[in-house]
Amino acid sequence: MNKHSEIIEISIKGMDCADCARHVKSAIQSVPGVAEVEILLAARKTVIRIDPTKTGLVEIRKAVEAAGYSILSTEAELSTKAPFLEQFTRHVLVLFAVVFGSVLFIVVIGEWLGFFEAVSRRMPWQVWLVTVIIGGWPVFRNVVKASFKGRITSHTLMTVGLVAAVAVGEWAAAVIVVFFMRIGDYVETFTAERARRALKDLTVMAPQTARVERDGTEVDVPVGEVQVGETVVVRPGESIPVDGEVTGGQATVDQATITGESMPVEVGPGAKVFAATTASLGSLRIRALKVGADTTFGKVIKLVEQAETNRGDVQRFADKFSGYYLPVVAVIALLTYIISRNPLATAAVLVVVCSCSFALATPLAMIASIGAGARRGLLIKGGKYLELLNRADVLLLDKTGTLTLGRPQITDIVPLGDYSVEEILTFAASAERYSEHPLAEAVREAAKTRNLPLGEPEMFEAIPGFGVRAQVTGRRIALGSRRMIAGEETFPSVDGLEAQGKTILYVACDDKPAGLLAAADTLRPEVPEALAALGRLGVVRIELLTGDNERTAAVFAERLGLQYRANLLPEDKIAIVKEYQAKGHVVVMVGDGVNDAPALAQADVGIAMGAAGSDIAIEAAHIALMREDWMLVPELFRISRRTMGVVKLNLAFTAFYNIAGMSLAAAGMLPVALAAALQSLPDLGILGNSSRLLRSPKHDVNAN
Repeated sequence: MNKHSEIIEISIKGMDCADCARHVKSAIQSVPGVAEVEILLAARKTVIRIDPTKTGLVEIRKAVEAAGYSILSTEAELSTKAPFLEQFTRHVLVLFAVVFGSVLFIVVIGEWLGFFEAVSRRMPWQVWLVTVIIGGWPVFRNVVKASFKGRITSHTLMTVGLVAAVAVGEWAAAVIVVFFMRIGDYVETFTAERARRALKDLTVMAPQTARVERDGTEVDVPVGEVQVGETVVVRPGESIPVDGEVTGGQATVDQATITGESMPVEVGPGAKVFAATTASLGSLRIRALKVGADTTFGKVIKLVEQAETNRGDVQRFADKFSGYYLPVVAVIALLTYIISRNPLATAAVLVVVCSCSFALATPLAMIASIGAGARRGLLIKGGKYLELLNRADVLLLDKTGTLTLGRPQITDIVPLGDYSVEEILTFAASAERYSEHPLAEAVREAAKTRNLPLGEPEMFEAIPGFGVRAQVTGRRIALGSRRMIAGEETFPSVDGLEAQGKTILYVACDDKPAGLLAAADTLRPEVPEALAALGRLGVVRIELLTGDNERTAAVFAERLGLQYRANLLPEDKIAIVKEYQAKGHVVVMVGDGVNDAPALAQADVGIAMGAAGSDIAIEAAHIALMREDWMLVPELFRISRRTMGVVKLNLAFTAFYNIAGMSLAAAGMLPVALAAALQSLPDLGILGNSSRLLRSPKHDVNAN
């Protein structure tokens, strides 16, 4: 990356359809100094990487405005109309359908009875011309701008059709075409607004103000002004504005906005809480640890907005096809005129096409599923991963913290030589004092229950797949797997402990064996049911990958009926993922997002379990499950299948409609007026079909 590169994010007014997005992207890419452009249609934003020494916002603004759009100065400016639009779409949907249907009925009957032809003969052509120009001026202006830039849009073809109708004196048909061109614009805007609803539902949950203690008093400030380390006061019924640690008070907190879990949790001093969750039945004092976009909720919104950039094969094909579609339609219209010499049939071909429907068929469904999933604690980073999940046939699983609760307990302590149980546990807990591994937490908890004082590590090194090394009070402590410890042959046999499925931690002090710790974890109760559901959903191979020893892994895998591989390092897991991929499999990896982050990134779809509050897990995985519930994994597979089913239906409906419409028009069986009335139907059909994904149907665990 160029060392001078800079990322800027801007909001675009008027960018409401896939065709608009292509034009905006093309306009920005033409600016010298622009390196990359990503369009976020659902958020009406674009993310641009530029060389600030060559260009800036002024040049980009000029390019966007030349393309017929404008840049909004602030996020507030973008959202000023949002409440109105949201209310409008909610209350006027039925009315719009009635009006649209009534107008369509009038057009059909009027054309059939010759009403429009009779009206045309009685009204001066000058009146018709003025009506066409005034009604279609915004459209004609954009068509001229696009033409000067060498672009063909759906409005370009409709305008040519309109001119053809005018040329043969079909003034009434021309006025109807203009009317439905404007109706079509509204339908596209309406469709895009409905698709954005899931994202808007997320953003409105974010609190706008916070009550902060400053100079001994409580003051209300905008959330963006809260500083890390400040104390925030939250009263009953209020939203928590920051990610932080409770320092005082008790409350029941509804965390559904983060985890999707409807059951509230009790929190008190020492508990972690998240922004956009709601406190009730008590007040809280919270020390702010993360604010604004750095909170878990802020990251969720950002990633959902950016999910559009991760397009799958189906969407890339649709985007590419829609770019070639309009020239093909123009050729079909030309052939229609050459063969039939019927300008009205030619005009009908140009008017009936709905080019945006191909480009909208995939993203509308993906946006709906991703937004709805985020509200339920499923953070999906793009339609690409829904598409890959639909084809996945191999599932690889981590063990600790993934299949298990991740809260193991130390069950056995075996000191060696002259060391006591307390000394071994103190050494181990001090060495693990700053480790994030679940086994480290178990060691620290065991020391805490015995009230053992912990030393401060003078040196600490975590070695993924092996364990940790530290220096405590002048002693070199090593703790981890057998491979980690020098002189491991002097450790006693642990066959009996391993036969019970326990994980063994070897402790060495100054390079000499000092003791053994045995830890046991608890299988998540829903795992067997979830794995059975995945098998019914078509996942043909499920395999356990673990760093545990062979005996412990075998005991655990046998309980679940899984194949397994043991004694694995992080690089071994990556190699296994690549091995399956080389054989043509689509691989899904499920882990905790910390120690197995490289394998999650290598997999076609990496799923992190229980990612709420974990920046590492959210960044490493392609899909993050914000709560620790294994039933979410088969739900993800069902969502992917349902989404791809909707996408295929959208594409099939659009293809059938356009082929049938152009065929009838070319044969002279579809009048221009009726063609104009029908051209917005595919958008409405795609909207209605994709909107089904906004709902969250309950699934029978025994269903496929």
